[in-house]
Parts: sequence; C-alpha cells; structure tokens
Amino acid sequence: MCGHHHHHVMDFKRRFTLSVLLTIPLLFLSESIYSFFGIEFSIPYGAFLSLMLSTVIFFYGGFPFLSGLVYEVRVRRPGMMTLVGFAITIAFAYSVLTVFSGGGFFLELATLIDIMLLGHWVEARSVMGASMALEGLAKLMPKYAHLIVDGDVKDVSVSDLRVGDIVLVKPGEKIPCDGVVVEGESHVDEALLTGESKPVHKGVGDRVIGGSINGDGVLKVRVDKSGDETYLAQVIRLVKQAQESKTRIQDIADKAAALLFYISLAAGVITFLYWYPVSGVYAALSRTVTVLVIACPHALGLAIPLVVALTTSITAKMGILIRDRMALELARNIDTVVFDKTGTLTLGELKVTRVISYIDLDELVSLTASLESNSEHTIAKAIVEYAKSIDVGLRRVEEFKSIPGRGVYGRIDDREVYVGGWNLIKELKIPIKDDVVKEVSGRGETLVFTVVDGALAGVFALSDVIRPESYEAVKALKDMGVNVYMITGDSEDVAKWVAEELNIDRYFANVLPHEKAEKVRDLMRMGYRVAMVGDGVNDAPALASAQVGIAIGAGTDVAIESANIILVGNDPRGVVKVLEIAKKSYSKMIQNLWWAAGYNAITIPMAAGVLSNLGLTIPPAIGAIIMSVSDVIVTLNSSTLRRYEPKIPEYMEKHITIDPVCGMEVDPSQAYGKIEYKGITIYFCSQECQEKFKRNPEKYFSKLLKNESQA
Repeated sequence: MCGHHHHHVMDFKRRFTLSVLLTIPLLFLSESIYSFFGIEFSIPYGAFLSLMLSTVIFFYGGFPFLSGLVYEVRVRRPGMMTLVGFAITIAFAYSVLTVFSGGGFFLELATLIDIMLLGHWVEARSVMGASMALEGLAKLMPKYAHLIVDGDVKDVSVSDLRVGDIVLVKPGEKIPCDGVVVEGESHVDEALLTGESKPVHKGVGDRVIGGSINGDGVLKVRVDKSGDETYLAQVIRLVKQAQESKTRIQDIADKAAALLFYISLAAGVITFLYWYPVSGVYAALSRTVTVLVIACPHALGLAIPLVVALTTSITAKMGILIRDRMALELARNIDTVVFDKTGTLTLGELKVTRVISYIDLDELVSLTASLESNSEHTIAKAIVEYAKSIDVGLRRVEEFKSIPGRGVYGRIDDREVYVGGWNLIKELKIPIKDDVVKEVSGRGETLVFTVVDGALAGVFALSDVIRPESYEAVKALKDMGVNVYMITGDSEDVAKWVAEELNIDRYFANVLPHEKAEKVRDLMRMGYRVAMVGDGVNDAPALASAQVGIAIGAGTDVAIESANIILVGNDPRGVVKVLEIAKKSYSKMIQNLWWAAGYNAITIPMAAGVLSNLGLTIPPAIGAIIMSVSDVIVTLNSSTLRRYEPKIPEYMEKHITIDPVCGMEVDPSQAYGKIEYKGITIYFCSQECQEKFKRNPEKYFSKLLKNESQA
C-alpha cells in the first residue's frame, strides 16, 4: 500500500513539474499578456507553438483527469474526474478549433491543469501521510533476528522464524516476534503498539510483542506466533478492515457528491446557454469551464475517508483497535456503559484485603505464608505475595501435608500450624466470636484462618481487588454524563461492595454468563444507548448484543469477533478514550462536510457570473485554485486529529506522602517507615499507622484512590 501511495504522489509531482515548465513559454507566446501591459506584440507562428505546447500539457498533464473521466463513465459513477475531464476537454477542443482565428484558451488551459495537478499533489501527500501512519506500524518489525541453534547464535531473516524457535534479544533491540520469555528479565517499551506509556517489566513466562523495544536487559524469547498470526499483522489487518468499511455519514457524503455532479453539469449547461447570446462564445465557455472546475465534489469525497484513515491509525497506536467504523460512529452517542466486574473493573485475581491478628502481625503472616508456600492453590499464592509485599520472611516447614477440602498442616519451629477455611475451623471445633470476622464474612470475601497450637491466631480476608484505574474510569465517564452499570456473576454482597467503592450507579449480581446479554437488551429496550465492556470470551453474547461491544484485556489476541472495538490493555480508562475519540472524529467529519457543502453553495453561483454586473468574475485558473484550496482546508482540518490526545488523568503518583491511615502529610526523609504496595511507595507517620495499614491494606489503599480521583 505504501508503494502505491508513493507512486501516486510522485506521478502527480512529475506531471506538475513538466506542465509548469511548458507553461512558462506559453506566457511569452500569449498575446493577452502583452495586451495587459499595453504592448502590441506577436511572435511568428505563436498560435501554432501554443497549440503544440498545450497539446503536450493536455495529454500528459491532464492524463489523470482524462483517464479518470473514462473510468467514471465506464462504471456509471460520474464524479470529480468527470467534471475536470469535461472542463479541460472543452477548453482544449475550443482552442484547437479557433487557433488560427485568434481565439483559444491555451494559457488558461495550461494554468488550469497546472493548478489542478498541484492541488492533487498536495492532497495525495496528505492522504499518503494518513495511510502511512498505519503502514509505519509494519516498519516497527525488525528485518533480522538472532536465532539460537544448539547454543550458537546466527542472524536470520524474521520471515524465517518458526514457532518454537528461541531468539536472543539484546539491550536496545526490537523484539523480532511474538513469544514468551524463557530466560532473562528487562523492561520493554510497548508504547507504539499498545499505547502503554511506561516500559513494562518482563521476566520468565511473560509474553512479549514483536516490534516492541527491549530495555537494558538481555532476553531469550520462544517464538509462539509468526507471519500473519502476530499481533502486529492482526492490528494492520483490523485497521485496513475498518478503513474499508462504511458508515451512515459516509453514505450520505457519497450520495451528496453524486448529486453535486449532476447539479454542476446542469449549472454548466445553463451558464453557457445564458452567456453565449449575451457575451459571446469565449466568455460563455470560460464561465462554463469555471463552473465545472469549481464545483468538483472532491472536498466532499475527502471529508470522511481522511478522518477515518487518521482515526483508525491513531487509535491503533493507543492500543485501541476499531473493527467496525459504524461502532465508532455509534460510540459518540453512548449514554450508558455496562462493565463486567471480574477482570475488567477488578484484577480478576485474589489479593489479601484485610488481616485480623490475635498474635504479633509479622509472626502471623510469616507462619501462614511459610505454610502456604508449599501449596499451589490460588489462595496460598495470594497470601505468599502479601507476605512479600510487606517484607515478611518465610521459614522452614516440616511435616507438611494437605488436608483435602479443609486446608494444610505443618510444623514450624516446633509449633503446630493449620491454615484453611470454614471447614477446617468446624473440624477443629474452634469458636468464632469476633464480630469483625462476621462483618468481613458478610461482605462476601474469602476467609482463611490460621490456627497455632490449637488456638486461633488470625484471619486473612481475600477478594478480587479493584483495579486502581477503575476509579478514574468511572469518575471520568460520569463527568461526561454517562450512566455506569456493573454486571457480575458474583454474590449480592460482593457486587454491592464494588459498586459502592467505585460509586457506580447500578449493578446486576448473580447473573450467569448467558443472562448478561438479556440484561444489556433490557437496558436498550428502556431507551439507553449501551456499550458493553467485557473480556471478549465469557462476555461474547453481551458484547454482540450491545450497540457497541468493547473487548478489554485482549493482549496479543485481537481476533475477537464478538467485539466492535478492542482494547489491547486491561485499563478501563480506554473506554473513556473510545468515547472521546468517537465524538472528536465525528465532529471533524461534520466540520468537513459543512465546509465542502458551503463552499459549493457559494462558489458555483459566483463562477456562473451572478456577480459579473459588479465586476466580479472568476477565470478558470482562479476557479481551480479555489477548488484546490478547499481540498487543502479539508485535509488540514482532518490532520489536526494527529495532535489530539484524550485527557485521561493518571490515577496517582508512584510515591504517596499522605499517610493513608491518619491523613497526615509525611516528609519522606522523616517518615517512620514505608511500604511498597502495588508498585506504589506509601509513607507512614508512625508505627501505629503502618501496622493498621498492614492489617487492612486494601481498605486504606482504596481510600487513597478515592481521594485521588476526587481531587
């Protein structure tokens, strides 16, 4: 595609350059130029030389318009090229017939073709720039890779890589394939692929995307996708598909352009019939040609495709893939967004949200995590991760054993330790009298009990944690006047807690996967314009049922048929970007259409000579300039989208100097202590506040996020 656009631009440039060079002698051969300066002068055989030069300009410079005329007539879809082709053919034919009688349009014909070529050259360059924004993605993929074969490294073409190959990626190099890290760790820049502004840490087992840039580490990557299956290839295919699809506003523009052709042709005929008896054939033809040129519906034809080409390529770089342009047009009117809870508004994985300790907190965490480190259960992993997050070390466990359906057992420092759920507590016949435990249980959180030497030592509450970005996403949508709903298969208690935390208007709990689509349709029957946001697999029916389906967290698997729009990352703030970009791009389309239609409504009567009694007439060359300027204005207006950045605030800084427990501002240099939680350093004014945070980190972290989003 890139080569096609480049050839198109260079062709117009070559034709324009030669036509201008041939027009210069015509200036000296034109008697009208000398008459303008009051000089009576004529060059021998000037008319014949003018005919020769104009013939070359007509056939060589005018070839794109003449061939366009033939094509449009053949497919019975007359448009801009037909009008321009008719105009220059009429001017040339009249000039040939009158060449030896002192008439002719030679200079006017040449300047008209020159200006039309210049306008199309400028426009083609702009269109190429819009298309190449997408094609630039293809250039992100390196040409060569360091393939590891039997311990040796050899450079091979990326096209020769096969699934299962191991490649070496050195610091600063582009990753040559989609795959999984099998050795090493580094930070990878995925900004131009997914829109993620910060380098992403990658270690063993993490996926990497071909075309992203490796940081300062060395990675060995196992290829798991190649050729047309890679993320980049899928993105390019999706964007091309979106650019080729049509929307309602595009259909309106196409019909208007077709109608304008017949209006222009009729206006040209009427202009000639009116002016021929009044001012003679020369003036009549001049104004007819001007009408045909100035009325070209080119700006109308550019109004929508340019915006679409820019929008789809810009959003692709943000990690937003538009599968269906109609969905983007519908997204501007969305007034209700329905989020699936698990994995969309929440992380989709269990985290420790509260700790109730009846012994020393660090001792409780150490005993529990040490025992759980021997288990592969999801809950066990969450507790071990929690211990690491608050810098609590693990100990050696003896006599470890799993108790099916109840928990685990082991001896640590000659102490008997049990860790498990309610079934374990019932079996050990340990009474639960603490009201706090009952309160936590009532919120639908998963409880894990630790029993040490026959006595209850503490309780861990775990739940699916709310994404930090969800607070900003919900707030931004509500600021835009959009209703926010949540739908989940979880219990009423869990759904209520998440909805209250995020200040969500309404939620649906205990909804089975196949029932989500019906809930979406219910909202639509109530008159809401609904966008559904989910994972694209479990939520596929609901995504397909909504007016706009947005699949989130697609990662490198962007071939999701159920969604109209795909967010590569897991950040729900991408939904805000989609709605903002939809409004902005539609606004640009309307601006372009108004300009194109308004320009024709004003200039066609002027070209026909309506204001000639005031001395205001438009020669063909000036008409060509006006038409070209109209195209350029539409192009420039569309190009302003390149500078558009959705205003999505960051949810919080990496360092928090407000104690989340007491609210006191803390000087990091004089803080009692600090804790790294979810990649954010939090400072505390005292031991008491730090201990309280450790006991219930999610409560205080959520409080921080709420305060930040309301700031």
